[in-house]
Amino acid sequence: MRMKFNTYHLETFGCQMNVLDSQLIAAQLREMGLQPHPTPEGADIILFNTCSVRQHAEDKVLSRLGRLRTLKRRKPEVIIGVIGCMAERAREELFARVPHLDLLCGPGELHRLTGLIREVAERREHVMALSQSQSRRTPAAERSHWDDPLEALDGSRQPEPGQSVLQAYVRVQRGCDKFCTYCIVPFVRGPERSRPPENILAEVRALVAKGCREVTLLGQTVNSYAFREGSRTVRFARLLEQVAAIEHLDRVRFVTSFPADWDEDIFRVIRDNQRICPYLHLPAQSGSDRILRAMKRGYTVGEYLRLVDLARRYIPDIALAGDFIVGFCGETEEDFQATVDLVRRVQYKSLFVFKYSPRPGTAADRAQADDVPREVKVRRNNELLAVQAEISLRQKEALVGRRVEVLVEGYSKVGRRLSDLESEQSDGLPQGCLHEPEPAGLPAGERQLVGRTPHDLIAVFDGGPEYVGSIVNVAVESVSALTLFGRIVEVVSPPRRL
Repeated sequence: MRMKFNTYHLETFGCQMNVLDSQLIAAQLREMGLQPHPTPEGADIILFNTCSVRQHAEDKVLSRLGRLRTLKRRKPEVIIGVIGCMAERAREELFARVPHLDLLCGPGELHRLTGLIREVAERREHVMALSQSQSRRTPAAERSHWDDPLEALDGSRQPEPGQSVLQAYVRVQRGCDKFCTYCIVPFVRGPERSRPPENILAEVRALVAKGCREVTLLGQTVNSYAFREGSRTVRFARLLEQVAAIEHLDRVRFVTSFPADWDEDIFRVIRDNQRICPYLHLPAQSGSDRILRAMKRGYTVGEYLRLVDLARRYIPDIALAGDFIVGFCGETEEDFQATVDLVRRVQYKSLFVFKYSPRPGTAADRAQADDVPREVKVRRNNELLAVQAEISLRQKEALVGRRVEVLVEGYSKVGRRLSDLESEQSDGLPQGCLHEPEPAGLPAGERQLVGRTPHDLIAVFDGGPEYVGSIVNVAVESVSALTLFGRIVEVVSPPRRL
């Protein structure tokens, strides 16, 4: 590549897996000598790491790309690329819709991204790297030996210079084999593959050596993790136990779990290990057995509730988060009311509610009519969020006057209350980054730190930079439906000095 390129701009849409992919991509770009730039207009290379789970996410990317048309005319040497799930799903159609686009790279080809950038720079032609057989199921025998070229990418993680590695995502699994009728993930991320446990453990140890205090293990259906090597199989409960045993690691989380694949041994491991956070993200998607069958989820409402009850028998104070889709094909008012009833019965800590969006190529899009009007979807979405807001507020009000343990992540966004930020989660990332370094010139009286409890509750409180990276006890003084507000009363564990 002719090194007239000095800067890159990378925007991330979608899930935690995309956040992790973007961190790894950014490290690759820095190795090429590129520096991040906060705006597309000031960058030499512009990349969008995309999501295809909902049309809304794709529409955001198309809007961003449309605004770059004038920039490309003015600066034709700028490289513009779409990477991730939308590149895999839309494929060559994107070049036709966005002629000023230079490259496409699917999530299974990210190890080739730097080569694609060099190719565009040299040839000034459209280039792409997309997986050709993502929708096929891989026989179990083929998965007993890990030969994924992306493994080197996962192992190459390097933090940005000066960046604290306080929390980190660690991938344990790629792809998905469930083929829920509404879901595009198996088609764009390929078949389920579990990473070798020794590679995962080595990655976590390396992160801890750099100051990481909390890791979140990622998989599309993380609890179905199973790495087979000869006659030996390591399942998720054993992997979780091994990760939690790593010295100097304070917290372990994992997302996202699939209800039909649950292994009771996972509850035992959580119960017996204080480092594993008592938090479980367990998507239900609907409270109607009829809709669950149409979604091909593989469980009934009764089976889901038995799993919830089992979780609370093992870990009485466990915090549960759920995902729900409203307005799925054929959903009646009776079906929706069953969903409301399930939410009231489970008493979730938080919900992520999505209006059904048909995804091209999925079974639901091929065989079922998207027959619930948009205005009905919006109403049901808002009604379910309102039910959850009542539950969340009641749960948090019970914490007023009590102390909670918080890992201090950084400073809350300037000019925006944290509760406003979290309210966006119903249309985005279940566990987003809700903090940033202390802004320059922020008045001392307005500095507010933010962190999370082991139960994944967000807490906001006053404090100076010396607390960032600490684990503290916070006395809860007031609450909103989404946030705890309080004051630091004790430092449990100071920041780790390397």
